[in-house]
Amino acid sequence: MTPRIPHAPLEGVTVLGLEQAVAAPLCTRHLADLGARVIKVEQPGVGDSARHYDDAVRGLSSHFAWLNHGKESVALDLADGRDAEVFDRLLAQADVLVSNLAPGALDRLGLNRDQLLERHPRLIVVDISGYGRGGPLDHKRAYDLLVQAEGGACAITGVPGQPVKSGIPIADVGTGLYAFSAVLTALYDRDRTGRGTVVSLAMIDVVAELMGVAINQLIHTGSVPDPVGMGSPMVSPYGAYRTRDERQVVLGTTSDREWQRFALKVLDRPDLAEDPRLVRNPGRVTHRGELDEIIGAWCGQRDCADIQRLADAAGIGNAVLNDVPGLVAHPQLTLRERWRQVGSPVGDLPVLLPPAASADWLIRAGQIPALGEHTAKIRGEAG
Repeated sequence: MTPRIPHAPLEGVTVLGLEQAVAAPLCTRHLADLGARVIKVEQPGVGDSARHYDDAVRGLSSHFAWLNHGKESVALDLADGRDAEVFDRLLAQADVLVSNLAPGALDRLGLNRDQLLERHPRLIVVDISGYGRGGPLDHKRAYDLLVQAEGGACAITGVPGQPVKSGIPIADVGTGLYAFSAVLTALYDRDRTGRGTVVSLAMIDVVAELMGVAINQLIHTGSVPDPVGMGSPMVSPYGAYRTRDERQVVLGTTSDREWQRFALKVLDRPDLAEDPRLVRNPGRVTHRGELDEIIGAWCGQRDCADIQRLADAAGIGNAVLNDVPGLVAHPQLTLRERWRQVGSPVGDLPVLLPPAASADWLIRAGQIPALGEHTAKIRGEAG
């Protein structure tokens, strides 16, 4: 059998990023991980706004270090005719342009997306915006918090009367991942048709898609259940419970059969398993408070590890409520060798491998670029 030699699946693909903050840089970083050449076009002297959010990574921004390794940085002022010519020559050589500039910025720079496609028929243009084109909000700037709020996500997070933004920037991350999948789809389609395309992607549409369960509840029942903090308004029991050793164990059932195993084999409460009010999940949701009180008292008399052993033996999902230090030191990441080193202007830094893995794929160990680090080289390439 011929040995399979790992390769970079996107080698030979060139991506231009008119990008800032999170959504577009996350998309292009994943493309770079898989071997694409990503040229990050930044404003001279300023660069990506995420460069300046903080200086937590030995003087670098934690956002920028997360999202930009494996890229080349070229500093171009696209309002300057000479730099605009360099950019146009780069476009002629590129496969993909990903942009999440402010509303109308592409048009103001003379980069109308439909005209770009006329000049470069094989180009794939991914145009990320906050609220899409058309509608009363298309002119507004859109940051993660703003779109989470506008899209209703904060209202179903937290507890009643206290809406909460997700700690993970779900509007930005969700948009970046949809953009990533859109690029791969467009590349596949171009292989078959020979044509590029313009892909429009609005953050509000991404959040609306992620709100599918709440939307269906409203449309079909007229109401949306209140948020329940560390739990789900649709499932019970499902939440975090404090243990005797002052930890919090997370326990959940996702079917009526699991509830039977949980009641009988974990709690050792046949009376709960037989209670007609609790046989079906809707009844358990109705009596969530009573159930949480029972489970909370039971967990309070046991150590976390003992509860998890019982739950594992019964085939019941469980976890520990972790924090960021616990995640960084997590053996599930360390023992599976999920960490790698990438270069940067301040030395080698630890970063995580991308989530999707294949033994056939090489993951690029790229560097985090300084602002304009590759300008001279790329100007030379562009003639």
